[in-house]
Amino acid sequence: MSTITTRDGTQIYYKDWGSGPVVVLSHGWPLNADSWESQMFFLASNGYRVIAHDRRGHGRSSQPWNGNEMDTYADDLAQLLDTLDVEDASLFGFSTGGGEVARYIGRHGTRRVARAGLISAVPPLMVRSEANPGGLPIAVFDEMRAASLADRSQLYKAVASGPFFGYNRPGAKPSQGVIDAFWLQGMMAGHKNAYDCIRAFSETDFTEDLKKFDIPTLILHGDDDQIVPVDAAARAAAKLVSHARLVIYPGAPHGITDTHKEKLNADMLAFLQG
Repeated sequence: MSTITTRDGTQIYYKDWGSGPVVVLSHGWPLNADSWESQMFFLASNGYRVIAHDRRGHGRSSQPWNGNEMDTYADDLAQLLDTLDVEDASLFGFSTGGGEVARYIGRHGTRRVARAGLISAVPPLMVRSEANPGGLPIAVFDEMRAASLADRSQLYKAVASGPFFGYNRPGAKPSQGVIDAFWLQGMMAGHKNAYDCIRAFSETDFTEDLKKFDIPTLILHGDDDQIVPVDAAARAAAKLVSHARLVIYPGAPHGITDTHKEKLNADMLAFLQG
């Protein structure tokens, strides 16, 4: 397997497909690099070198007890890009991965990055607060943590078969294969790592990170996202990123990397070529 070892001894697994200009992909919770396979296959087939890693505690990476928070996620990503000596990369993050991308730019700048993309992404802040009245109540995330401790396998099945892909909407046509793939990736994640990551993606404030974006940025989000509400996420993020282009997918759920992959792939390619 292709891995790097971080400063605290954590092994980070990554895929490195194709050749050409570099695209780096950061995945969502509780998934891993496999969740990007449609985008990786498409972009690598269209002349790009596509790199996607398993975040610490997820997939084939180590499952350390500590470091399951955004600063360390971003530093792991920085070490990966430094080790591979990546330059002029286009950095895309889906959901939690969007937070990782934002914190990476906030902590490490854009020396290695030419473009950024936030897809169904969590920034600027998911949890409700006085400064963020459009966020979700902390009780939502407390319930997720309780469900994870009680039966995380069932939690992943419920998320995948319901709101994540919009399969709970009238007229939806669920794919058992997509549901099973989500569950499998979730169960590959470490129990403690996935539990801690709920706080990382929900309670981290990325407002100041987004203000440091100084490169062209594409923000893509479905307006029927039941996981990361579009108003508190994409529309709010677009107001903070000075070089942002906001694209809303009408009626689309959270998991657009699967449910809208043809449109998403085309939009990503057009952004890369623009």
